[in-house]
Amino acid sequence: MINKIGFSVAIALTIFNTGALANIDEVVTVATRIDASPDQFIGTVSVLDNDELKSVSHAHVQQALSRVAGVNLHRGNGQEYLPSVRSPVLTGAGGCGGFLMQEDGVPLRPSGFCNINELFEANTEMAQRIEVLRGPGTVLHGSNAMHGVINVVTPDISSRTNLGLELGANDYRRVKIITGTGNLGVAANFARDGGYRDDSGFDQQKLSLRHSHKGNDMEIESGLTLTNLNQETAGFIEGLNSYKDDSQLRRNLNPEAYRDVRSARAWSRVTKSEENYQLIITPYIRYSQMDFLQHFLPGDPLEENGQKSAGVQIGYHRPLSQSLNMIAGLDLEITDAYLKQSQDLPTSGPAFLQQTIPQGQHYDYQVDANMAAPFMHLDWTVSEQLRVTGGLRFESISYDYSNNMPVGRSRDDGTECGFGGCRYSRPPSGKDDFNNWSANLGAQFQLAGGSKVFLRMARGFRAPQATELYRLQREQQITDLDSESIDSVELGIAGSTRSLTYKLAAYHMEKDHVIFRDSDFFNVSDGNTEHQGIELELDYQINQNLALSVSSTQARHRYLNSLVSGDINIRGNDIDTAPRHFASARLAWTPAANTSLELEWQSMGGYYMDPENFHRYQGHDLLHLRAGWSISESMDVYANVSNLSDRHYAERADYTGFSQERYFPGMPRAVRVGVELTW
Repeated sequence: MINKIGFSVAIALTIFNTGALANIDEVVTVATRIDASPDQFIGTVSVLDNDELKSVSHAHVQQALSRVAGVNLHRGNGQEYLPSVRSPVLTGAGGCGGFLMQEDGVPLRPSGFCNINELFEANTEMAQRIEVLRGPGTVLHGSNAMHGVINVVTPDISSRTNLGLELGANDYRRVKIITGTGNLGVAANFARDGGYRDDSGFDQQKLSLRHSHKGNDMEIESGLTLTNLNQETAGFIEGLNSYKDDSQLRRNLNPEAYRDVRSARAWSRVTKSEENYQLIITPYIRYSQMDFLQHFLPGDPLEENGQKSAGVQIGYHRPLSQSLNMIAGLDLEITDAYLKQSQDLPTSGPAFLQQTIPQGQHYDYQVDANMAAPFMHLDWTVSEQLRVTGGLRFESISYDYSNNMPVGRSRDDGTECGFGGCRYSRPPSGKDDFNNWSANLGAQFQLAGGSKVFLRMARGFRAPQATELYRLQREQQITDLDSESIDSVELGIAGSTRSLTYKLAAYHMEKDHVIFRDSDFFNVSDGNTEHQGIELELDYQINQNLALSVSSTQARHRYLNSLVSGDINIRGNDIDTAPRHFASARLAWTPAANTSLELEWQSMGGYYMDPENFHRYQGHDLLHLRAGWSISESMDVYANVSNLSDRHYAERADYTGFSQERYFPGMPRAVRVGVELTW
């Protein structure tokens, strides 16, 4: 296996021998909400453009995002995943709160109501590009933008029609279409997967509409995305190294499990441009609903949740002088959400579980939430070589919680459970408010050889999620949670020549008031963690027909607070599911103008499966092959082979005191072929 640190250093030394800076024509909106070059953001932004996304033709968003340094999604069954961006792989009720997921600049979920898998509600399969900001967001982002921001950009309106048909292993089928006329465009995809494990297929439909209207000094751009997912879910397989056992790979210990998700989002961006300012107002509405059988809990309870929300983003862009630019604005949002949990059948197992986890309703609550956040950002060109940026945001989030069941840890009819009370506890109705500041300061210096050195300091935060506040267990009747905060410092160098584009960044982050469930099953915010890493991204055009791309990450994520887990103080331990290194390298060959081949190597380092650092997954290396042929101007065909060497591996490895080692087994070698017609 390649030594990741040595490889990164060798590439970094090569960088300083390059020549003049080449032009960069990429556009991103993730940092400023308007079209801008990635060079204008002081920090680390990566872009998966249309050509790259078309080459990958991902069936799961993890297949595309694995090409970005610092991003390490652990794929679950079907369309599920667990997120990681400059972080360990986060789990639990608020694990999704470390990342801000957007589509066309609008968050997929309202503040306080994230979902760990929420990217499956974005039309990533049809995206024009996917933008990733690593580390805390800018002041234009709010709660959840701590470890990173992912923005999915839906396709612009096209005057041509593209129809894609795809077939693959395990009865995989997909139809993709992009078409447009005048000022209206449509991008849709419809997929069915039989699943490589028993009873684990899914049906998925996604549709995005775009509309535009331009006047003399005003432009109105609007979008609508509708999604539906019906998934039969397979859970973990259990037993040490069971993912290496061919007889276990396709087993599904939870054939009853499922997840049904529906979502809708609509937005309209009104841009008024004058000679000395630009005003952008983006109102939006959102809806989502999910029914989810929690197969990993005793009794297999059903969770039903939903959110209706509306908001507006207001941004005022104005030059204050020839060298100083300002962005000021206000974000407003209101949310009406609910959550129910119920169990149809009695709990099986020991008497303790049967008595403390009763049949019937466990939770039934509603939360009305409000968010308001003014912000200001300044960009100062000090000289031809030096730029400085800085900003400040204040955000207020309030929850009005209404409990629709008996208060406490009783059954739904108010009677008491045995063994001291029921597992699930319902706090009394009430209100909670959280006020937070975020800030960032950055400087970028142009070197004589064309490279740019940057330094960025930022603070991010996330308010407690509603499920952390109101979905309690055991004796806990009320929470006293603080908002999580993260402080980050990042140093990097970036640039490009005619044949090489590169970005190398090192970061250090400390996170305070980390929310977790302690050994008493209380939700507390006493955690502290440390995150350090080095990330490298480069694209090197070796010659006219051969190109190399590399994304490499070396990182360590540790517990800083004294916390006893399994009779062990885990202070200083690696956080579980936090590999110290992972990487992706792609070698692309174009032997002819109409033919392309790409061989991708993915390396996942080993990681601990438990906070005590007693159990470890050894990691894995995979190869993927992609080929494309342009038959004519109107027809392209392609083929993708995943896990080319048919390796046994685990998409995710975990350890619990009840099940011991458990795994999501990786998919054996699989082939997908497709054709794209254009007219």
